Amino acid sequence: MTTQARSTTSPMVIIGILFFVFGFVTWLNGPLILFVKLAFSLDTDSKAFLVTTAFFLAYFFLALPSSWILGKTGMKRGMAFGLIVMALGTFLFGTFATQRNYPISLMGLFIIASGLSLLQTAVNPYISILGPIESGAQRISIMGICNKIGGFLSPFVLSAFALKNIDKFEESVKLAADENTRESLLNEFASKIYLPYMIMAGILIVLAAWIMRSTLPEINASEVNESPADGELSKSRTSIFQFPYLLLGAFCIFVYVGVEVMAGDAIGIYGKGFGIPSDEAKYFTSFTVGAMFVGYVLGLVTVPKVISQQTALRISAILGILFTVIAFFTHGYTSVIFVAALGLANAMMWPAIFPLAISGLGRFTQTGSALLIMGIAGGAIIPKIFAAMKEQYNFQIVFALLMIPCYLYILFYSIKGYKISKW
Repeated sequence: MTTQARSTTSPMVIIGILFFVFGFVTWLNGPLILFVKLAFSLDTDSKAFLVTTAFFLAYFFLALPSSWILGKTGMKRGMAFGLIVMALGTFLFGTFATQRNYPISLMGLFIIASGLSLLQTAVNPYISILGPIESGAQRISIMGICNKIGGFLSPFVLSAFALKNIDKFEESVKLAADENTRESLLNEFASKIYLPYMIMAGILIVLAAWIMRSTLPEINASEVNESPADGELSKSRTSIFQFPYLLLGAFCIFVYVGVEVMAGDAIGIYGKGFGIPSDEAKYFTSFTVGAMFVGYVLGLVTVPKVISQQTALRISAILGILFTVIAFFTHGYTSVIFVAALGLANAMMWPAIFPLAISGLGRFTQTGSALLIMGIAGGAIIPKIFAAMKEQYNFQIVFALLMIPCYLYILFYSIKGYKISKW
């Protein structure tokens, strides 16, 4: 049975639910940075940004092992195992954050992302090759909509449970009569994180059981992601490192995730740089995710019917440069709005980069996908550089100097990088 003839509706519903989970868990990091800075009495933003460092570094270390695990378990059981690992990490974070143990809490985030790494390594190539690779961006756009709905909701859910009236609480902590009173207030604040994370752990376990009982079909990536012409290409090469367009694509994912996390997770700290209150800044991540949602909808109706994946990526990079420049030359809420608008620029990047980078890998598809997933570590490195440098330099200058080179590289990949040594 050809890929085109395969029924894709049921698998897409299942994978769409998983992408919702990805979005919900991943985009919790933005408001979580505000939470940990207060709950753990961290004296710098750089220490609070260890949230993104611990989370996104897991992808670098676990992506290749995930590829090996999937080779042993198959896609379906691998996805279920990934959800169980996420549940374990969620339980650890909820438990130890309540106890205000920052190192073990960060370990919990690392374990959550480890499970996500396994899931991402499975589902991204899965959805890319579930149909024709030329329309991979369209299918990933549908998944992106599911992802961003989850991402849009998560800051509101966390805020309702743990960040309600955070400005007043910060003031109460500052005005505490003595150290015991201060510690008591912080312990009470930290305990609010327990219930939402225990609920998430339970939901993840239920999802794992559902995936195992589902009708999700196995797809052999090595056989499906190979046209006759591509087959000659993959058969003539003996190493994944003989595909330059893949390696360039992995770095493209690195810088893309870096700018995505900057626009989504760092936007709250960026807004506070203008003196915007925490009670407002805690919702800014949802604005970025909302802009990404709009971008995914536009991609769904235009790719590949109106524009190609390459053109969509090119337009996205240009918009990223434009919005970053405007954010730099404006201030206050106007600047924050253009940082949030980067969500629109970023929306079609992952859906375009991933199919372009794995196209024609044949038997190297799973390993190539793992290399791309390793690129997600950009979300650990670039925001941490921003947090460290803003302690010494103007935060708007640092933001622009980090973002613009990243978008320029993405523009290069959209014009030339994806074609290098492909034929």
